[in-house]
Parts: sequence; C-alpha cells; structure tokens
Amino acid sequence: MLGWLIPMLAAAFFAVLLVRTALFRPRAEEAPSAEPAGVDYARAADHLAQMVRVKTVSSRDPAAVDEEAFERFRALLTELYPLVTKACPRERIGASGLLYHWKGKRSDAPLVLMAHYDVVPPGDLSAWQRDPFCGETDGDGVLWGRGTLDTKGTLCGILEAAETLLARGFVPEQDIYLSFSGDEEIMGPSAPAIVEELRRRGVKPAFVLDEGGAIVEGAFPGVKRKTAVVGTCEKGQMDVELSVKSRGGHTSAPPPKTPVAALCRAAARIDAHPFPAALTPAAAELFDTLGRHSSFGLRLVFANLWCFLPLLKLICTKAGGELNALLRTTCCFTMMEGSRAANAIPTEARMTANLRLSPRDTMASAEDYLRRVIGDEDVSLRRIQGTEPSAVSPTGTPAWERVRAAIRATWPEAIVSPYMMVACSDSRHFCAICDNVFRFSAMELSKEERACIHGLNERVPTEKIGRAAEFFLRVMEGR
Repeated sequence: MLGWLIPMLAAAFFAVLLVRTALFRPRAEEAPSAEPAGVDYARAADHLAQMVRVKTVSSRDPAAVDEEAFERFRALLTELYPLVTKACPRERIGASGLLYHWKGKRSDAPLVLMAHYDVVPPGDLSAWQRDPFCGETDGDGVLWGRGTLDTKGTLCGILEAAETLLARGFVPEQDIYLSFSGDEEIMGPSAPAIVEELRRRGVKPAFVLDEGGAIVEGAFPGVKRKTAVVGTCEKGQMDVELSVKSRGGHTSAPPPKTPVAALCRAAARIDAHPFPAALTPAAAELFDTLGRHSSFGLRLVFANLWCFLPLLKLICTKAGGELNALLRTTCCFTMMEGSRAANAIPTEARMTANLRLSPRDTMASAEDYLRRVIGDEDVSLRRIQGTEPSAVSPTGTPAWERVRAAIRATWPEAIVSPYMMVACSDSRHFCAICDNVFRFSAMELSKEERACIHGLNERVPTEKIGRAAEFFLRVMEGR
C-alpha cells in the first residue's frame, strides 16, 4: 500500500503545481482609450534644453553651490510658463523649495506632483561626448545634458502639462500642488519643509507622485512586453562606519591582529552572510503582476511561491542586482582608510558601507545584524546618517487607478506593476501626510539611458519629453 501511496502523493503534488500555473494568467483588462493630449512636443524640448543649460549643481558644501544659477533657474520658470505663474501662486519654502498652488473646484483631496531641479556634478568632463550643460539636440533628436533624466525632464513635463491645460481654460476637480526642491540630491531640507508647511495648513493629499520607476524592457525575467513599474514604497538607506584602533607601529614586526586585516575579515563575513531574504509586500505584488506574463517555467515558480520561495531566494542571492535588492537589505562597502605610509601600521582604520534597508528592517535592527555577523568586539560600528524605509502605499485604490489609467493611456503596450524603489527620493517625506505616495518618472528608458542617470552622457530623446507631459496632463485631468 505504501508503495502506491508515495507515487500518488507525488502525482497529486505536481498536479497542484500545474493547475495553479495554468490559472496564473494575466488578468483581463479593457483596451485603453485616450484622446490626443495636445502637447507641443517641440516647445517642451526647447524648454527643457533651456533648463539644462542652467548649472544647478547641488553640494553639501555651501561654498561649492552657485546660488546665482539656482536663482536664474527659478526666474527661468516664470519666463517659460507665464500661465502657470499667473494662475498658480508660487512660494519659496525652505532652502530651495518651490510650491505652486493651482486652485481647483474642491480642496479636500488635492494632488501633489513632485520633481527636483538640482543635479549631481557631471564628473570627468573629458569623458562626456558633449558639454554636460550644453542643452543641445543632436541629429537623431536626442537632447544632451545633466538633468534631462534626473529630474528636470520630469519637472518640465509637469509644467508643460499645466501650461497646456491652463491655455484651454481647464480647472481641476481638486487643488493641485506642484512641489519642486533644489536640494534632493544632497537629501536637503526643502522637501521636509514643504511637508511641514502643508501639514500646518491641514492639507492631506489624495496622492503624491514623484520620480521613481519608468517604462522598461527586459527588467523582469521571462517578460517580453514593456513594463511600467511604479514605486509604492522605497527602501531606507544608511551609511555606517566600521573602525578598528591599534597602537600603531612598524610593519617589520606586526602584531597578530592589525586594523586593516580586522576590517577585511569583518567585510568578508558580511559578504558571506547577507541579510535574510524575505518576500516583502511590494515584491509579492510585483511577482504576482509580472509573473503572470512570464514564460511557463517562471510562471510555475511565481504561481507556487509557497513551494519555490527558497529556490527564488537562492537564485536572487547568487545573481545579485535588482531582484536580489527587492528581497533583502543590502550592504555595499564603498570607502576604506588606513595608514598614510606603506610601512606604518595605522592607529585607526575605517571602512564605510552604504545599506539599503528593506521594509522588514530598521536602522537599529540592521546595525544589530551587522554586529552579530562581524562577531568582533574590536570592530566599532557607528551610524553616520540614514533614513528608515518608507510606508507601503496600497494599490487598487482610486489614487492608484488614476495613475495606472494615465500610464495605460500614454503607453498602451505597457504592463503596469507596483514595485519597491531601491533608491531614495524626496517623496518619502510626504508619507507623513499622505497614504498614497507613488514614484514614477514618466519616461520609457532603455538600460543604457538608465545607466546615464548620475553617470556620463546623460541624454533623452526629445519625443520622450513630450510623452512625459502627456502623462502628467492625463493625471491632472483625471482621465
């Protein structure tokens, strides 16, 4: 009897897997329909080019910031968008925050659209194919310059949409706030100041939309269609310093334990024992949405995570990259300092790591984990700075559906999916006053274009600037 039972149970087990996989299909959706948005693509590209030419490079060193450039940029916005300037009073809040208020028919559930106008330094100028602040469009219709993607392009799209709608006499159903900061790249105080001012006024947004995901291809295994990934949360981040002190001395007679070697052992232990992988709510939604569009073998895995989750965790751990980052807190060592002489043992050696915190972790729990893994009392650990993971915004709500509908109307071929953003943005501050905070940069970006963000040769096809404006116009209209 037992000889028959085991094959029967195995057959039943595989039958369950196959049935669940067969049912794990894309959900039925109506074909999107959209009226032409009427955005002037050429004007949008010209306006972004003018923005790029203003060198609004932020820095934690105030002496390195060209305040006149930031003032020129703020003045430029009033010149480029006269209708927005007239209809939407603008306030300067905090160090560099700009808050526009567009009055709607009602004020109880306003919308906040965000971007930032500061940019990171261009780096090695000789490695750029064109001047990083040229704002030139090449023969292929590609606009070059720092900020085209991060995020003057987004800011331009928002203001182009508002200017277009105002020209038609459009009045939004609810108030719309446009929130722009000039110190996002240095985690500056402007966005928090705007949030506190809105809180003081009793403003509770229906939803907030900031930079984040994009339209991508090939980012999810087995999915051939374009995918619009919208961040419903973002990881926390923390810089920690590991240090070891010693009496120093000459390298001709080293002691059994030296500071640099101790730090190397600590780093090796952390690399060998990564933070535990876990299926966060955002990752679960991503797998449930995109897994339905993948190949049969991968659908088998994603339809049966109750069985294959350990295998998925192992695959992601070995592969690294974005899928691995979706499942766990990551720790990456970036800086190390020891002696200034090759023949002198340092009296202190230091190593810095950047952590990106899963919603399952906090800064305190991550520090505890590192100390347990290192297991060496001589290694001191100090938190330099950090922020906790953001709250997770729900999907299936009217706010989510409004963003989703605007995406489908603008990029009909794309699958819309929530995901967890592994980078940080100013939007995390708005979680204090809003339950629906989404992160989507409103551009279709290739892998090469995504690599240009904070890198060399940042650029964007001009068509994508106008398309971004179309998306924001539809969000504003609520259609």
